[in-house]
Amino acid sequence: MIARHGVTPLLAAILAAVLVMHFLGVIVSVPAWLLVVAVLLLYRDPDRNIPSQPLSVVSPADGRVVSVEHTRDPYLDRASLKISIEMGLFDVFTTRSPVEGKVLEPPTRPENKSDPHGVWLKTDEEDDIVIVMNRGRMNNKPHCYIGFGERVGQGRRCGFVHWGGRVDVYLPDYTRPAVTENNRVLGGTDVIATLVHE
Repeated sequence: MIARHGVTPLLAAILAAVLVMHFLGVIVSVPAWLLVVAVLLLYRDPDRNIPSQPLSVVSPADGRVVSVEHTRDPYLDRASLKISIEMGLFDVFTTRSPVEGKVLEPPTRPENKSDPHGVWLKTDEEDDIVIVMNRGRMNNKPHCYIGFGERVGQGRRCGFVHWGGRVDVYLPDYTRPAVTENNRVLGGTDVIATLVHE
């Protein structure tokens, strides 16, 4: 599948390749068709097998875990377990919902106004998770596909970060992490943490 932000660039690349091939010949059109392949790779968005594990938190993105730390959640003003994932240049750039729940707007924002706005997800078990898509490598703004008040399923596509970036997940402080730094994870498939309920 292709990410929704890739449909227009892909159609434009195909049209250009067809026109070059029609007017200038097959040999001359080879670079244009290579561009089509590059766009396909850049915007690829394959389906994922979402694990059926109760209280699991799946990775919101493809990439490498760059930090697992207990810190302060600046969006819900609470002690939190924060897991950060850095998307690579050759990873899929689509982001996914780590849990099933309702989308809410966090009551606070970080003091630094340039920081991205997080999305607050409240599960049916009343767990609070905040997912933050940071700006990409070219300082480009991420695209969010979900709105406040919506209900999302675990592993559902919820955004896109051109050229990749860092995705932060703030979890309840008592959450049990399932990954460590430098682990490679796939969005929507790999479990990064387990919510603890007594």
